[in-house]
Amino acid sequence: MVFITLFWKSAPPDVGVRHFWARFGVVMAVAVTLLMGVQPPAHSASVAYAASAATAQLTQLRAERTDDGVYLSAAVAFELPHVVEDALLKGIPLFFAIEVDIYRDRWYWMDQRVAGAARTIRLAYQPLTRRWRVNIGSGLIGGGSSGLRATFNQNYDTLPEALSAVQRVARWKVAELADVRTGNEHNLVFSFKLDLSQLPRPFQIGVAGQRDWNIAIESAQPLVLQTSRPAEPAKDTVSEGAK
Repeated sequence: MVFITLFWKSAPPDVGVRHFWARFGVVMAVAVTLLMGVQPPAHSASVAYAASAATAQLTQLRAERTDDGVYLSAAVAFELPHVVEDALLKGIPLFFAIEVDIYRDRWYWMDQRVAGAARTIRLAYQPLTRRWRVNIGSGLIGGGSSGLRATFNQNYDTLPEALSAVQRVARWKVAELADVRTGNEHNLVFSFKLDLSQLPRPFQIGVAGQRDWNIAIESAQPLVLQTSRPAEPAKDTVSEGAK
Protein backbone atom coordinates (compact mmCIF):
# COMPACT_ATOMS: atom_id res chain seq x y z
CA MET A 1 0.00 0.00 0.00
CA VAL A 2 1.22 3.49 -0.86
CA PHE A 3 0.66 6.49 1.43
CA ILE A 4 1.14 10.02 0.09
CA THR A 5 1.16 13.04 2.39
CA LEU A 6 1.32 16.65 1.16
CA PHE A 7 2.31 19.32 3.65
CA TRP A 8 3.68 22.86 3.88
CA LYS A 9 5.23 24.86 6.72
CA SER A 10 2.82 27.72 6.17
CA ALA A 11 -0.30 28.29 4.12
CA PRO A 12 0.35 28.72 0.37
CA PRO A 13 0.44 32.41 -0.68
CA ASP A 14 -2.46 33.92 -2.58
CA VAL A 15 -0.38 34.28 -5.72
CA GLY A 16 -0.30 30.98 -7.55
CA VAL A 17 -2.87 29.20 -5.38
CA ARG A 18 -4.89 28.22 -8.45
CA HIS A 19 -1.79 26.67 -9.97
CA PHE A 20 -1.04 24.84 -6.73
CA TRP A 21 -4.44 23.14 -6.72
CA ALA A 22 -4.15 22.37 -10.43
CA ARG A 23 -0.79 20.72 -9.77
CA PHE A 24 -2.24 19.00 -6.66
CA GLY A 25 -4.89 17.42 -8.87
CA VAL A 26 -2.23 16.04 -11.19
CA VAL A 27 -0.24 14.60 -8.27
CA MET A 28 -3.35 12.90 -6.90
CA ALA A 29 -4.20 11.52 -10.34
CA VAL A 30 -0.72 10.03 -10.63
CA ALA A 31 -1.07 8.56 -7.12
CA VAL A 32 -4.35 6.91 -8.04
CA THR A 33 -2.85 5.37 -11.17
CA LEU A 34 0.06 4.02 -9.13
CA LEU A 35 -2.31 2.49 -6.56
CA MET A 36 -4.26 0.87 -9.40
CA GLY A 37 -1.06 -0.46 -10.96
CA VAL A 38 -1.48 1.63 -14.11
CA GLN A 39 1.56 3.32 -15.64
CA PRO A 40 0.90 7.08 -15.88
CA PRO A 41 1.56 8.80 -19.24
CA ALA A 42 4.87 10.60 -19.64
CA HIS A 43 3.24 14.03 -19.71
CA SER A 44 1.24 13.60 -16.49
CA ALA A 45 3.52 15.97 -14.58
CA SER A 46 2.86 18.75 -17.06
CA VAL A 47 -0.16 20.96 -16.52
CA ALA A 48 -1.86 23.05 -19.18
CA TYR A 49 -3.72 25.78 -17.33
CA ALA A 50 -7.00 26.64 -19.02
CA ALA A 51 -7.80 30.25 -19.79
CA SER A 52 -10.80 31.52 -17.88
CA ALA A 53 -14.02 32.24 -19.74
CA ALA A 54 -14.32 35.96 -20.30
CA THR A 55 -15.84 38.69 -22.44
CA ALA A 56 -12.39 39.56 -23.80
CA GLN A 57 -10.09 37.53 -26.03
CA LEU A 58 -6.31 37.31 -26.03
CA THR A 59 -5.29 37.58 -29.69
CA GLN A 60 -1.52 37.89 -29.26
CA LEU A 61 1.01 36.94 -26.58
CA ARG A 62 4.71 36.99 -27.38
CA ALA A 63 7.71 36.91 -25.05
CA GLU A 64 11.15 37.97 -26.22
CA ARG A 65 14.61 37.50 -24.76
CA THR A 66 16.99 40.44 -25.16
CA ASP A 67 20.36 41.33 -23.70
CA ASP A 68 18.73 43.26 -20.85
CA GLY A 69 15.67 41.21 -19.96
CA VAL A 70 12.43 39.54 -20.99
CA TYR A 71 9.88 41.65 -22.88
CA LEU A 72 6.22 40.90 -23.49
CA SER A 73 3.92 41.98 -26.32
CA ALA A 74 0.19 41.27 -26.16
CA ALA A 75 -3.12 42.21 -27.70
CA VAL A 76 -6.58 41.88 -26.15
CA ALA A 77 -9.78 42.20 -28.16
CA PHE A 78 -13.09 43.36 -26.68
CA GLU A 79 -15.92 45.77 -27.36
CA LEU A 80 -17.29 48.21 -24.84
CA PRO A 81 -20.97 47.48 -24.09
CA HIS A 82 -23.33 50.42 -24.45
CA VAL A 83 -23.75 50.88 -20.70
CA VAL A 84 -19.98 51.04 -20.18
CA GLU A 85 -19.51 53.56 -22.99
CA ASP A 86 -22.39 55.61 -21.60
CA ALA A 87 -20.62 55.78 -18.22
CA LEU A 88 -17.49 57.05 -19.95
CA LEU A 89 -19.44 59.75 -21.76
CA LYS A 90 -20.84 60.87 -18.39
CA GLY A 91 -17.31 61.51 -17.15
CA ILE A 92 -16.61 58.27 -15.25
CA PRO A 93 -13.08 57.01 -16.01
CA LEU A 94 -12.31 53.32 -16.44
CA PHE A 95 -9.26 51.57 -15.03
CA PHE A 96 -7.81 48.43 -16.60
CA ALA A 97 -5.32 46.27 -14.70
CA ILE A 98 -2.72 44.10 -16.43
CA GLU A 99 -0.64 41.56 -14.52
CA VAL A 100 2.07 39.18 -15.65
CA ASP A 101 3.58 36.43 -13.49
CA ILE A 102 6.32 33.97 -14.43
CA TYR A 103 6.60 30.69 -12.54
CA ARG A 104 9.36 28.09 -12.58
CA ASP A 105 7.82 24.71 -13.22
CA ARG A 106 8.03 22.22 -10.34
CA TRP A 107 6.04 19.06 -11.02
CA TYR A 108 6.33 17.87 -7.43
CA TRP A 109 5.11 21.05 -5.71
CA MET A 110 3.80 24.57 -6.19
CA ASP A 111 5.33 26.41 -9.12
CA GLN A 112 7.81 29.00 -7.86
CA ARG A 113 7.04 32.60 -8.83
CA VAL A 114 10.30 34.06 -10.15
CA ALA A 115 9.18 37.34 -11.73
CA GLY A 116 6.17 39.56 -12.28
CA ALA A 117 5.05 42.98 -13.39
CA ALA A 118 1.85 45.01 -13.36
CA ARG A 119 0.43 48.18 -14.85
CA THR A 120 -2.78 50.19 -14.73
CA ILE A 121 -4.39 51.93 -17.71
CA ARG A 122 -6.86 54.78 -17.22
CA LEU A 123 -9.33 55.62 -19.98
CA ALA A 124 -11.37 58.81 -19.71
CA TYR A 125 -13.51 61.11 -21.85
CA GLN A 126 -12.93 64.87 -21.72
CA PRO A 127 -16.26 66.63 -22.44
CA LEU A 128 -14.75 70.10 -22.91
CA THR A 129 -12.39 69.03 -25.68
CA ARG A 130 -14.44 66.00 -26.79
CA ARG A 131 -11.29 63.94 -26.79
CA TRP A 132 -10.27 60.70 -25.13
CA ARG A 133 -7.29 60.42 -22.78
CA VAL A 134 -5.24 57.35 -21.91
CA ASN A 135 -2.88 57.26 -18.94
CA ILE A 136 -0.60 54.29 -18.32
CA GLY A 137 1.19 53.82 -15.02
CA SER A 138 3.39 51.27 -13.34
CA GLY A 139 1.86 48.95 -10.76
CA LEU A 140 -1.69 48.50 -9.52
CA ILE A 141 -3.82 51.04 -7.68
CA GLY A 142 -4.42 50.00 -4.09
CA GLY A 143 -2.34 48.25 -1.50
CA GLY A 144 -1.23 51.52 0.01
CA SER A 145 -0.80 53.34 -3.31
CA SER A 146 -2.11 56.91 -3.38
CA GLY A 147 -3.24 56.65 -7.00
CA LEU A 148 -2.09 56.19 -10.57
CA ARG A 149 1.44 57.45 -11.19
CA ALA A 150 1.21 57.80 -14.95
CA THR A 151 4.36 57.57 -17.03
CA PHE A 152 2.57 57.72 -20.38
CA ASN A 153 -0.22 60.13 -21.36
CA GLN A 154 -1.87 60.49 -24.74
CA ASN A 155 -5.00 62.15 -26.17
CA TYR A 156 -7.06 60.62 -28.98
CA ASP A 157 -9.79 62.00 -31.21
CA THR A 158 -11.98 58.89 -31.19
CA LEU A 159 -12.87 56.10 -28.79
CA PRO A 160 -11.62 53.31 -31.13
CA GLU A 161 -8.20 54.98 -31.26
CA ALA A 162 -8.08 55.23 -27.47
CA LEU A 163 -9.23 51.63 -27.05
CA SER A 164 -6.46 50.47 -29.38
CA ALA A 165 -3.92 51.94 -26.95
CA VAL A 166 -5.64 50.16 -24.05
CA GLN A 167 -5.80 46.80 -25.79
CA ARG A 168 -2.17 46.56 -26.90
CA VAL A 169 1.06 46.05 -24.99
CA ALA A 170 4.29 46.61 -26.90
CA ARG A 171 7.60 45.16 -25.65
CA TRP A 172 6.94 45.57 -21.95
CA LYS A 173 9.80 44.48 -19.70
CA VAL A 174 8.47 41.88 -17.27
CA ALA A 175 11.59 40.10 -16.00
CA GLU A 176 15.36 40.15 -15.82
CA LEU A 177 17.38 37.52 -17.63
CA ALA A 178 18.59 36.16 -14.30
CA ASP A 179 14.98 35.45 -13.29
CA VAL A 180 14.46 33.01 -16.16
CA ARG A 181 17.25 30.47 -15.98
CA THR A 182 18.18 28.49 -19.04
CA GLY A 183 17.43 24.79 -18.69
CA ASN A 184 14.32 25.25 -16.54
CA GLU A 185 10.73 25.17 -17.74
CA HIS A 186 8.62 28.22 -16.92
CA ASN A 187 4.93 29.12 -17.14
CA LEU A 188 3.60 32.57 -17.92
CA VAL A 189 0.29 33.86 -16.53
CA PHE A 190 -1.22 36.93 -18.21
CA SER A 191 -4.34 38.66 -16.91
CA PHE A 192 -6.26 41.70 -18.12
CA LYS A 193 -9.39 43.08 -16.48
CA LEU A 194 -11.59 46.12 -16.02
CA ASP A 195 -10.94 47.03 -12.39
CA LEU A 196 -14.41 47.62 -10.94
CA SER A 197 -12.94 48.52 -7.55
CA GLN A 198 -11.82 51.85 -9.00
CA LEU A 199 -15.34 52.91 -10.01
CA PRO A 200 -17.25 55.37 -7.79
CA ARG A 201 -18.81 53.50 -4.88
CA PRO A 202 -22.45 53.86 -6.10
CA PHE A 203 -21.40 52.37 -9.44
CA GLN A 204 -19.63 49.46 -7.77
CA ILE A 205 -22.86 48.49 -6.07
CA GLY A 206 -24.95 48.91 -9.20
CA VAL A 207 -22.73 46.97 -11.61
CA ALA A 208 -21.87 44.06 -9.31
CA GLY A 209 -22.65 40.81 -11.11
CA GLN A 210 -23.63 42.47 -14.40
CA ARG A 211 -22.14 40.73 -17.42
CA ASP A 212 -21.67 43.96 -19.38
CA TRP A 213 -19.05 45.05 -16.86
CA ASN A 214 -17.17 41.75 -16.86
CA ILE A 215 -14.31 42.62 -19.20
CA ALA A 216 -11.53 40.22 -18.27
CA ILE A 217 -9.27 37.48 -19.55
CA GLU A 218 -6.64 35.28 -17.93
CA SER A 219 -4.32 32.98 -19.82
CA ALA A 220 -1.62 30.62 -18.54
CA GLN A 221 0.77 28.84 -20.84
CA PRO A 222 4.35 27.59 -21.08
CA LEU A 223 6.83 30.43 -21.46
CA VAL A 224 8.41 30.33 -24.92
CA LEU A 225 11.09 32.98 -25.38
CA GLN A 226 11.74 34.34 -28.85
CA THR A 227 15.16 35.79 -29.62
CA SER A 228 15.06 39.49 -30.37
CA ARG A 229 17.33 40.96 -33.01
CA PRO A 230 19.45 44.03 -32.16
CA ALA A 231 17.58 46.35 -34.54
CA GLU A 232 14.18 46.27 -32.83
CA PRO A 233 11.60 49.10 -32.61
CA ALA A 234 11.60 51.29 -29.53
CA LYS A 235 10.49 49.52 -26.38
CA ASP A 236 7.22 50.23 -24.64
CA THR A 237 7.19 53.70 -23.08
CA VAL A 238 6.12 52.31 -19.72
CA SER A 239 8.90 50.39 -17.98
CA GLU A 240 8.53 48.71 -14.62
CA GLY A 241 10.19 45.93 -12.71
CA ALA A 242 8.80 43.23 -10.51
CA LYS A 243 5.62 43.77 -8.57
